[in-house]
Amino acid sequence: MEATVGIIGGTGVYDASVLEDVKQEPILTDYGEVVIQFGTYQGKRVAFLARHGVGHTLPPHLINYRANIQALKQVGVQKIIATAAVGSLNEELRPGQFILIDQFIDFTKSRASTFYEGGEQGVVHVDMTTPYCTALTAELKGVASKAKVDIGVGGTYVCTEGPRFETPAEIKMYAQLGGNLVGMTSVPEVVLAREAQMCYATVAMVTNYAAGISQSPLTHKEVVETMDSNREKFKKFIMEAISSITEERPCSCSKAIDELGKF
Repeated sequence: MEATVGIIGGTGVYDASVLEDVKQEPILTDYGEVVIQFGTYQGKRVAFLARHGVGHTLPPHLINYRANIQALKQVGVQKIIATAAVGSLNEELRPGQFILIDQFIDFTKSRASTFYEGGEQGVVHVDMTTPYCTALTAELKGVASKAKVDIGVGGTYVCTEGPRFETPAEIKMYAQLGGNLVGMTSVPEVVLAREAQMCYATVAMVTNYAAGISQSPLTHKEVVETMDSNREKFKKFIMEAISSITEERPCSCSKAIDELGKF
C-alpha cells in the first residue's frame, strides 16, 4: 500500500478514525517492523502511524523513531503532519490551544538521531535552520483559517528525554532559553524526517501548564483528558488538512541531503 500524506498521532491520537476503508499493514524497515494504518479521505490515500504504539505502550525515550520515519518513507509519504501534546511554559498559552511549531531546543540524551552513522552509510550534517517545513506549516495555517480553528504559529518546542515530567527549575531554565512549549517526542522525529527529505510539520495542542506554573501536580491523565475534550475540533482540523494539502513541494525539504545522494 502507498500514500503521499502521513499522520503521526501522538498522545491521545491513537487511531485513524478520520479515515475510511482503514486497513492495517506491518512495514519491515532496517530498524524493525512498524504497523501503519492505511485509509482514504475524499479520495486521498493516507498513512496513519501511532507514535506510542497501540494503546500508548511505548514511552517517549523508547520509540523507534528511525523505523517510524523509514516506514513512512517506504510507503511513499512525502508530507507528514505530526500531532503533539505539549505543556505550556507561560500562562498566555492556555490548555486547549493549537500551535504550529517552528523551532525546537533539544534536551534529549539517549536517542538515535540520524540514519547516517558512518561507514557505508556515510555522514550527514543536515541543515536545521527551518526544522519544520515552512510550506507545509503555511498550508496548515490556511487550513485552520478555512476550518475556523484558532491556531498560533511560531512555537519553540523544548524536547526533553522523559518519561518523567520536568522540574520547576528546568521549566524556568527552558523559558529563559526561549522555549514556550515542552514535550518529549519531536526530536529526533523532525530531524529524521529532514534527513529522509520529507516535509514535516507539527500541530501541537497545549494540554497543561508545566511544572511550577501549574497549580497542581502534573499527571498523564490530565494530558489525555484535555486531548479528549478537544477531539472533535482536532478531528475537524485533520480532515480539512487531508482534503486541502496539495502534492506541490515548493520548499527545500526534498533536497535536504542531495549532496550525499541517498534516499
